[in-house]
Amino acid sequence: MPGVWIFAEKKDLAQELLTIGRELASPIGVKVTAIVPDQGDQGDIYIAGGADEVVLLSPLAEDMSLDAWLPVIAAEAKKADPDLILLAATARGKDFAARLAARLETGLCSNCIALHREENGTIVMERLAYGGAAVQQVTCPTRPVIATIPPRTFAPAPADHGRLGEIRKLPPPPPSPVRVIARKTKERSSQDITEAKAVICVGRGMEKQEDINIARQLADLVGGEVGCTRPISEELHWLPDDLCIGLSGVQVKPDLYIGLGVSGQIQHVTGIRGARVICAVNKDENAPIFQAADLGIVGDLYDVTPKLVEELQKATGR
Repeated sequence: MPGVWIFAEKKDLAQELLTIGRELASPIGVKVTAIVPDQGDQGDIYIAGGADEVVLLSPLAEDMSLDAWLPVIAAEAKKADPDLILLAATARGKDFAARLAARLETGLCSNCIALHREENGTIVMERLAYGGAAVQQVTCPTRPVIATIPPRTFAPAPADHGRLGEIRKLPPPPPSPVRVIARKTKERSSQDITEAKAVICVGRGMEKQEDINIARQLADLVGGEVGCTRPISEELHWLPDDLCIGLSGVQVKPDLYIGLGVSGQIQHVTGIRGARVICAVNKDENAPIFQAADLGIVGDLYDVTPKLVEELQKATGR
């Protein structure tokens, strides 16, 4: 039966996909199916989040890659014939989506930021183009339509524990020729700025690495984390890559974003579009960041930031 499928390795990502999946399925009365790893008693969580059916995948052995699930999911898709499959646009999710599309001989739209269904049933997908300067609309003439969606594009739907749904399991995957030989944990900074309620971002206006401490002071006072622009992480290596915000970095959606010495190129602004309030401090009154800012201060960050810190210390008694 035509419907909407979502697939994600992690619970929080699956819940985000259920939000848009439910939005696309409800108007035409089709079923939402969540394809997720079997992690015990979590099936009801996905039903409460909007799934009508939860299909559990058998756990993978330690030496098995995500590819092992491909033949099982592809076979189920050919049998169920969904009209849309949504996957989380993580590194592994995007690779898996491409392989799944190849098996199903259909198209794939990566990094969608929005989807809607037109009156004739066509699913229109939107993604950023030209470094975030434009939005491209994509349709797929084949089915199922497959799309990957970046994490935190959609908020998880409020849980409705009164919903009913079906839970079933798929058979274990067949032996796979791909084996995981070793796993190495990527070194990351201690904080996760994608989850921060406030982000203080340092840009090329910061003259010395040790001066980032004034941004950390400000971040501590507002209960936030420090992020940066691409030159700070990639060119100067003052901060790790996982703190770089922008089109080629991470996307953040804090309640408060403060840019210190950030010029505001489109590649960076793309990464902060989800911020509730954007503030900027830059001595160049024509800096592009002011076009995106809700509040702006034209001034030297070395003059402005200590004053902000001082006033916040007075207000908080710290």
